[in-house]
Amino acid sequence: MSVVLEDHETQRSRRSGGREARRAIRAAPLAEDIRPVRAGLEGGRYTPLDGADLDRIHEAVLTVLETVGFANAIPSCLDALTRAGAIHGPDKRIRFPRRLVLETIGKAARGFTLHGQEPQHDLRLQGTRVHYGTAGAAVHVVDVERRDYRESLLQDIYDAARIVDRMDNIHFFQRPMVPRDIPDPFEMDLNTLYACVTGTTKHVGTSFTTADNVRPALDMLYAIAGGEDRFRARPFVSNSNCFVVPPMKFAEDACGVLEECVKGGIPILLLSAGQAGATAPAAIAGAVVQAVAEVLAGLVYVNALKPGHPAIFGTWPFVSDLRTGAMSGGSAEQALLTAACAQMAQYYDLPGGSAAGMADSKLPDIQSGFEKGITEAMAGLSGLNLIYEAAGMHASLLGFCLESLIIDNDMIGQCLRCVRGIDMSEASLSLDAISDVCLNGPGHYLGHGQTLDLMQREYFYPAIADRFSPKEWTEKGKPDILQRAIAEKKRILGSHFPRHISRALDDQLRARHPEIRLPRSSMGH
Repeated sequence: MSVVLEDHETQRSRRSGGREARRAIRAAPLAEDIRPVRAGLEGGRYTPLDGADLDRIHEAVLTVLETVGFANAIPSCLDALTRAGAIHGPDKRIRFPRRLVLETIGKAARGFTLHGQEPQHDLRLQGTRVHYGTAGAAVHVVDVERRDYRESLLQDIYDAARIVDRMDNIHFFQRPMVPRDIPDPFEMDLNTLYACVTGTTKHVGTSFTTADNVRPALDMLYAIAGGEDRFRARPFVSNSNCFVVPPMKFAEDACGVLEECVKGGIPILLLSAGQAGATAPAAIAGAVVQAVAEVLAGLVYVNALKPGHPAIFGTWPFVSDLRTGAMSGGSAEQALLTAACAQMAQYYDLPGGSAAGMADSKLPDIQSGFEKGITEAMAGLSGLNLIYEAAGMHASLLGFCLESLIIDNDMIGQCLRCVRGIDMSEASLSLDAISDVCLNGPGHYLGHGQTLDLMQREYFYPAIADRFSPKEWTEKGKPDILQRAIAEKKRILGSHFPRHISRALDDQLRARHPEIRLPRSSMGH
């Protein structure tokens, strides 16, 4: 009897060992070009608008720009636009003739790169190449262990950047929170930028409150790059610029920021963020028309200042819950809006960025999962170049969760696998494999050469999502995904302190900018 038990235990141990060995193989790093998911996979398979729909939206956009135009242009904006051919009317609105808009679209920058501080993080914005990243101006951090919200702090921005730096499927880091512990606008802008660029080598997006705040930021960026020329050659920071106050009015402070960023060599995300049913039409098509019109006006503005300056077609129309007027970032309507905006960017062959993943749920729960999964899969499948707000966001942009960065990294990996689609090569039809297994083999594909070959290259394996059997799950203490995300967050924040900016350079930055507040002790020094 003991021999039988020993044999049974030995067999179970062998099965377990084989399973663990296979998992170890799957966990081994792959070369970038054969990974099942990676930055820049080509989407575009999902198209809620057909060709005639796109043409109708385009015609409506040209009509709106020519007949309605924009209010509240600052003098320098008026000067640049009228020199380019826009018309300033007696009602003080500036209108855009069709010829001017079409000529601008033709000469605008396309196919450019958003650079990282390290070249492996460069993002080529072209066609339907897809990239996911963060963004936002959340004023709270989600404390998942206490199931509570607290004010966001500068340290949280730095910590979020460090986590994103370790997340393979989050490709860029745009500032996701506002540091509520720094009330002064200038110090807030400078410290936000510092926390971002010291926390990750991926491309960074940030905002500035006023034009006066741009020059000190450029001083910092030029120093980190090793000189102004080097930054201009590889700008690793872009400006998220809400130059428009929907509907169809220029934002005076943001326009001043835009002009300074163009002068300084910073790429511009031209961001229109109307809310359907509130500051944009409730009709989804109408919200797209207004957003496209607003961003094209911004494109004319940028190119009037500097032809060919890199600018992202940032149509970000949001959705209202029409019962209350509150934003509904996790809705199906939001997913449709985002996909339609991606199609319009492709219609003009312009690099496009929009938002998805802005869960209405307050916590990383089931609701968060389905809201993020639906909106982000549709954004990726539509071929949107830059998918902002894609990780960490909750409460319709009011709360940001560090643990969700880790959970969403897995979710985005699944979305990217959907974006990649199905290999339809001759070998993938598997005629030889079917014949071999059925006629010569054991009747299954578990150990077949094709299976082993495709095991890593074709299949995505989540880092913390649960795929255990019920028995394995019980043996491991019945963990849930949130517990695993908490543990991984603590591991990263306790061990990962980027050192791409040397101590000597950091000393120089702190001497030139005594406003820097992030303690060295919190940066692992």
